[in-house]
Amino acid sequence: MPAALAAELQQLAPVSPAVGPSHLESSPSGTIPLLPGERTPARRVKFAIANGCTVGSLLMGMVAVFLAMSGSATDLRLAAVALLACVVLDGFDGGLARKFNVASPFGAQLDSLADLSSFGVATGIVTYLWLVAQGASPLLAAPACALIAICAAIRLARFNVSPKNGSYFSGVPTTMAAAVLALNMLLGPALPANAQVAFVAVYGLAMVSSFPYLKLVRVLHLPLWLWVVPAICAMISVPGTFLAVVSGYLVSGPLLWLFRRTRGARPARPALAR
Repeated sequence: MPAALAAELQQLAPVSPAVGPSHLESSPSGTIPLLPGERTPARRVKFAIANGCTVGSLLMGMVAVFLAMSGSATDLRLAAVALLACVVLDGFDGGLARKFNVASPFGAQLDSLADLSSFGVATGIVTYLWLVAQGASPLLAAPACALIAICAAIRLARFNVSPKNGSYFSGVPTTMAAAVLALNMLLGPALPANAQVAFVAVYGLAMVSSFPYLKLVRVLHLPLWLWVVPAICAMISVPGTFLAVVSGYLVSGPLLWLFRRTRGARPARPALAR
């Protein structure tokens, strides 16, 4: 094949939107390298550590499903702990990749797929088995928990094709939804089973909403006196305080949207989060 024709075909070849053309020239075979840039042994180890956290999150999601399938109350609680471990590991992978300077399109795609598995599918299955164990009707619990997986997939796809800037989350992040549902199994109040099903469905829909939610970093920087009331309430009733905090955060999105709309102010562009 003439060199000019080969060069023209290479220009016409489709390239993933997550990968710039600069990554193609690093590989002599023409394939996209998993680790862009210099591939020294030290960088390979750092790359493996960062992506190992992602794989660990995926693995803990599977462990959560295996535990929940036994149906015992103890294993269901352990499954909720495994989901929380997914959240922790998911928080490490991106931070380590940036710290080690080994962030890559491969890592971003692997993280997105692991998030769907752990925070969408695994969380939905564990939540379904927990709801049924609480006495909920499978006919009601199944659609609500399927909504968790569907909304997580929609949110992650939206995240992958949207700009990541702004001061707010657009909807509730998938990691936060999974953490709240897992904590609800461990700390939540003993509500009627059908009320729990409604709570799960609402949280699933909140993931794909466009309401602006404060980032947790900004929430943690609120004045110290605002934390006094929840702290005192937690001493009285942890389940009640958990429900009040979660409900307050859920409602804060529509209220903030309504407040900005009433004032006629144009809100800062919401940032997406997986």
